[in-house]
Amino acid sequence: MSEALQYHEITLPVGQLKGVVRQTIYEETYYSFEGIPYGQPPVGHLRFRAPLPAEPWNGVKDCTDFNIKPMQKNPLTGKVEGSEDCLYLNVYAKTLQSKAPLPVMVWIYGGSFLFGEATRSFYSPDYFMSEDVIVVTLNYRLCSLGFLSVADPTVQVPGNAGLKDQILALKWVKNYIEYFNGDPHNITLFGNSAGAASTHFLAASHQTKNLFHKAICLSGTMLNSWSVTPPKDYAFRLAQQHGYRGENLDSSVIEFLRTLEPGKLVTHNILNHEDTRNGASFPFGPCIEPYDSEHCVICCDPKLLLKGAWSNDIPIIFSGTADEGLLMYPKLKAFPTLLKALTLEPERLLPLDVRTNNDKSINLEMAKRIARQHFGEKEPSESALKEIIYYYTIKLFWHGIHRSVLSRLAYANAPTYLYRFAFDSPTFNHHRRRFCEQDVESGVAHADDISYLWYAYYSWKLNKNSKEYQIITNMIRLFVNFAKNSQLDVQRVETEKEVLNWRPLDKADPYEVLDLEDEFVIKTQKEKDDLLLWDELYEKNKLF
Repeated sequence: MSEALQYHEITLPVGQLKGVVRQTIYEETYYSFEGIPYGQPPVGHLRFRAPLPAEPWNGVKDCTDFNIKPMQKNPLTGKVEGSEDCLYLNVYAKTLQSKAPLPVMVWIYGGSFLFGEATRSFYSPDYFMSEDVIVVTLNYRLCSLGFLSVADPTVQVPGNAGLKDQILALKWVKNYIEYFNGDPHNITLFGNSAGAASTHFLAASHQTKNLFHKAICLSGTMLNSWSVTPPKDYAFRLAQQHGYRGENLDSSVIEFLRTLEPGKLVTHNILNHEDTRNGASFPFGPCIEPYDSEHCVICCDPKLLLKGAWSNDIPIIFSGTADEGLLMYPKLKAFPTLLKALTLEPERLLPLDVRTNNDKSINLEMAKRIARQHFGEKEPSESALKEIIYYYTIKLFWHGIHRSVLSRLAYANAPTYLYRFAFDSPTFNHHRRRFCEQDVESGVAHADDISYLWYAYYSWKLNKNSKEYQIITNMIRLFVNFAKNSQLDVQRVETEKEVLNWRPLDKADPYEVLDLEDEFVIKTQKEKDDLLLWDELYEKNKLF
């Protein structure tokens, strides 16, 4: 490191840290403390189990840089990367001294519970550091290492170890963030996609009461179809794929899996035809735990958690992007037979929880209604790509978000807000480019809003007169004002042109959304008519 860098030491009850003063892409300074251990290395007998708090250390721990990611299979290259010893977090502080402690924002990354990392390569706080705020990013275990589950209570692997990592990190923040000038009584938890679903799960779990005070769920909730993994023999299948020849006995399976190199535990192909036919994209994610335990996070059907959730007393923002379904473009391009399957088996147009609660004739009739609504006279095919993308936008994302909104309006005492991100940049919507390369030149894909919150390796310094820079400014103000604001009613939305009073959603009109296209506008949600139709699919079994 250059000798010109300024270092800063902080003493915590568990040990001393050395951080560094950094400069953002827009030349704002902030304090950075990276790679702080919050959990013991989850290796050996701790593999698959709930994490234990990190041990105190002697001397001064160098926390000036960090590039460790959890063990995972890179979705682009297919290579195994990262470390099983991954339970670290980063603290970024605009200032370490102020009249009052600063609001704290804790980020949970997305990545299908399969990949992701809390490094500055992907989540550098440059944009947030234009405001007086503390930002925390954290690693948590992924794939089978974070979400493998077996039913035998003597093995102590009920699942959701990755969520339990997040909870342990939140406890660390609650205990120690005041040493970084953060307010332990004003913590906002936020995340995108799998990180948003994680945020929503944590907001419903009794394990997290009083660990945070506001939440923001970007493009994911516990009611999205991909958020909960159904009980299956995935642990046994994983062991078999790597050479296990014993019986399907939980204790023997786990004993075998603990002998494997960690890279093998994220390298597998264990979904069968039935799994994929039912819409499964990954075998390891949050699950309803098979028995109660000291660390249990999800004890029952998520819908049942919502009514009595402690977070019904804290404000929550839900959001989505205009073209979430572009996430599916690579799969549709690689497997065009998927579209043919939707034509041959129209029931597959329906969510699995709807299909399994109705007979075939009712499912066919409902599927016809969905097909007419989304495709008109067309069939699900490559010639109807725009319609297919929109169908997945509703099915995989917006309807789950909508159901979560309705549950809040039914049960919560605190405000619920909704925004829709629709800013379509030709150059800065990086996830559309990642999913579609040059094939699709417009649209606001799943996670495109992340580019306007976090500086990453694929970003660049923008002209401050550009529309993209203005959107970044508006998004950061929106998030930080929510984190700062202790009021439980109207949120102020500041833009270059005006200040909007963003009111909480009302039961009488759950479709009044803060829409960000070129400017923030409060309007009726564009997807309203489609959401109303999808609501009807759940009449027999209730929405939530």
